[in-house]
Amino acid sequence: MGPERVVYSALRDRPRLVWPNNARLALWIVPNIEFFEYLPGRPHTRDPWPRMPHPDIRGYSLRDYGPRVGFWRMIEAFDEYNIRATMSLNVASYAHFPALRDACEARGYDAMSHGIYNTEYISELSPAEERADIRRTQELFETHSGGRKLTGWYSAAGAPSLRTPDILAEAGIEYFVDWMYDDQPFPMNVKSRQLISMPYSMDPNDGRNFREPFIEAADFIASIKDQFDRLYRESEETGLVMTLALHPYVMGQPHRIGYLKKLFDYIFSHEGVWQATGVEITRWFVDTHLDKLNAHLAEVADRRGAA
Repeated sequence: MGPERVVYSALRDRPRLVWPNNARLALWIVPNIEFFEYLPGRPHTRDPWPRMPHPDIRGYSLRDYGPRVGFWRMIEAFDEYNIRATMSLNVASYAHFPALRDACEARGYDAMSHGIYNTEYISELSPAEERADIRRTQELFETHSGGRKLTGWYSAAGAPSLRTPDILAEAGIEYFVDWMYDDQPFPMNVKSRQLISMPYSMDPNDGRNFREPFIEAADFIASIKDQFDRLYRESEETGLVMTLALHPYVMGQPHRIGYLKKLFDYIFSHEGVWQATGVEITRWFVDTHLDKLNAHLAEVADRRGAA
């Protein structure tokens, strides 16, 4: 990993991270609310629908199940367990689906941008175009949310450019998740200041698990429990973060949604779980721990320099 961006630091050697009320594990739950274009508009070096010539009716319609049906099953489960979600939001979803927007806004979900469409990639843009695209994404969300700000960023289709962290920091974004290298928030060096990189997961992630190795809900939930059990045990030593990344068109299917409730029953039967939003975790980390971590990283750098 580029040392100019992230200083190497073994997690076990860092200062102890303490969450609010001495919680052990911060859990953030991230529904990916996505919009895939039927006929992608701008030219791409990466084909958004590689299975067949456009339009890919099957691919598009499978994903359109999310905002029509799966999302509503998912937020019913969220409401039952008082989940405070962090949207990974293709911002165009707010423009195309006003009922979905109103439901999310009524619940005050934290908003992490997932780009405008999941079929538009900023990695293909020039620096000026990428800067303008990020600003356009922020403005579009502010317009359709009544003036709320995007707090986090996950590049559309997980495809950032090398300069994306610098531009996000300039734009006032507080955290981002494109670099998935840790179980704690961690500062990333950018041109203007430090940007907080939040833990995110492509490993226990319904979007990937149900498509690539093609497992089903029972096995998926078993892997999430294994993930939780290990992190919960290790978090006795220092605060950690667990991500639960979901997709309404996947986990919102009728034969899967019941497993989500079983998972919530299991996780919330444990004490010391702080179910929080992305921005809450980031701000707690910045306010209470970042200075201690930066001092530790400076000592590590001095020792390396003296060696």
